Amino acid sequence: MLSNACQYAIRSVLYLAIHSDEKNRIGVKLIAEELETPQPFLAKLLQQLAKSELVSSIKGPNGGFYLTKENCSNSIWEIVKCIDGTEKFDHCFLGLSKCSDENPCPVHFIVSPFKDKLLNDFRDKTIAQFTKEIKVTGRVLSLKDFNALED
Repeated sequence: MLSNACQYAIRSVLYLAIHSDEKNRIGVKLIAEELETPQPFLAKLLQQLAKSELVSSIKGPNGGFYLTKENCSNSIWEIVKCIDGTEKFDHCFLGLSKCSDENPCPVHFIVSPFKDKLLNDFRDKTIAQFTKEIKVTGRVLSLKDFNALED
């Protein structure tokens, strides 16, 4: 449902929320390595997020990307809107032009609650809340460490 670009953007913001602050900025090269994402592509995404004030950045030798408390008060939905836009969430899962509760497609009543739950979680939970859950549960942003264990 989300583009690769949006997935990379969300993962990078959550990574920054865990590992950065105003004194500890992180370069795009390290973020790309840690999340196993294409560096040039990630750089453009982070610039787009910075332009939309969803992440903070400083240029120069001691520069990099980081999240402030204000950045952490944003929701995942803000990232989705910035990178993918909202139309994917407005359209029919099967691509029908006129699908609604009154005129449902064959999977409308299966997909609709899922989309509603996803939208609500993306809109209602802040980056800070997601970050806290990641730290408490040990959820991962990258399979890099798991790949090393398998070798």
